[in-house]
Amino acid sequence: MRLFFLGTGTSQGVPVIACNCAVCRSEDKHDKHLRTSALIETDSGKNILIDIGPDFREQMLRAHVTHLDSILITHAHRDHVGGLDDIRPFNWTQRKKMEIYCNREAREAIERDYHYIFAPHEFPGLPEANMHEIAGDEPVMVAAGEEVMPIKAMHKDLPVLGYRIGRLAYITDANHIEPKEIDKLRGVDTLVINALRRQKHFSHFCLSESLEIIRAVSPRVAYLTHVSHEMGLYAETEKELPENVHLAYDNLQVEVKE
Repeated sequence: MRLFFLGTGTSQGVPVIACNCAVCRSEDKHDKHLRTSALIETDSGKNILIDIGPDFREQMLRAHVTHLDSILITHAHRDHVGGLDDIRPFNWTQRKKMEIYCNREAREAIERDYHYIFAPHEFPGLPEANMHEIAGDEPVMVAAGEEVMPIKAMHKDLPVLGYRIGRLAYITDANHIEPKEIDKLRGVDTLVINALRRQKHFSHFCLSESLEIIRAVSPRVAYLTHVSHEMGLYAETEKELPENVHLAYDNLQVEVKE
């Protein structure tokens, strides 16, 4: 299984518009972050997308993605679902609706905000999708043929989902995870978790909180995503992290050991 980081930045991305800080002025490619999204390529050649933000079109073109089998949504904030309209080319080339999986809160928000996708219509070319609500704690089989374990977390007052697929786990935009959900992460090889900045935040894990969860789970390797320019320069921050923890960056590809 291979994980492709399509975007690793927070809602404003990095560089931030009109910001003149050292990170936003950096020429280092590791300091350039589109909005957070990831692509999982399975051993059978299936593609599973996690989140579809406003940079989705650019990310698909940049990574030369030619097919998508399933989309997993962590939550329905715009930086995670703002690219939904651009599933249309995949509808056309694959000749079918896109299969999307999420919790109840995300399903209701998506069906409200993108109502034209789901309403009866006679207009060719509109996006087409099937929504699948993940309601319980049991693994679900997605259209890509992979068993996915939902990991429940909180993004301040909003329930969000992380996902475990085999020995890979991916969590973003969380600031609280119950112990029983952390137990679902045990035994993973690769853990991806959000770390917005160094200072504590009201709705996202900060660096120290993310490192605490990584220590509890004890994966072989962990990557920090959904980072803001407040985290600091990649070259400096990377040196401060534990040996098995890394700042994720756009276009990073990692192999998940089975």
